[in-house]
Amino acid sequence: MAQLPKAAQGTFDELLADVEPELAAIAKRLRAIVRAVDTRTVETVRLGDNAATYGVGPKKMTDGYAYIMPKRGYINLGFYQGAVLADPGGLLEGTGKGLRHVKIRSLADANRPAVRALVVLALARRRSGAATRSAAPRADRPALPASRGRSTRPAPRPTTQRRG
Repeated sequence: MAQLPKAAQGTFDELLADVEPELAAIAKRLRAIVRAVDTRTVETVRLGDNAATYGVGPKKMTDGYAYIMPKRGYINLGFYQGAVLADPGGLLEGTGKGLRHVKIRSLADANRPAVRALVVLALARRRSGAATRSAAPRADRPALPASRGRSTRPAPRPTTQRRG
């Protein structure tokens, strides 16, 4: 398993050291949910990112499926491939290329079945080895062209030279 620089790593308790007690309780509940869904999860706490990543290995973008990030007034439960997850509860927020998050403001929010369902879906997607972009787009988003490494721009027109 790849070793990360010690300066980048920490413990979950260190992550929560300066977090309000009510928010720390929410973060601990979310951690328990992730661990209940995936008993083999690899937790990697990156103090520089102010987040704990959960994945099939220690690398956040290639192995991670979820993260817990304390913020002011809430805890972000984020998903590295959230942009392509089904979200029947309409909980996911964000507009980035891949990441999405749910703002969890209370223990009641954390305990919603839809939150656990998102963790289950994110884990299944990561374990399947699926790429970040789905071949089948979500119903609420237009389909993106599949470039397969090629540019989707039209080829440049050939230039012609006049012979004079």
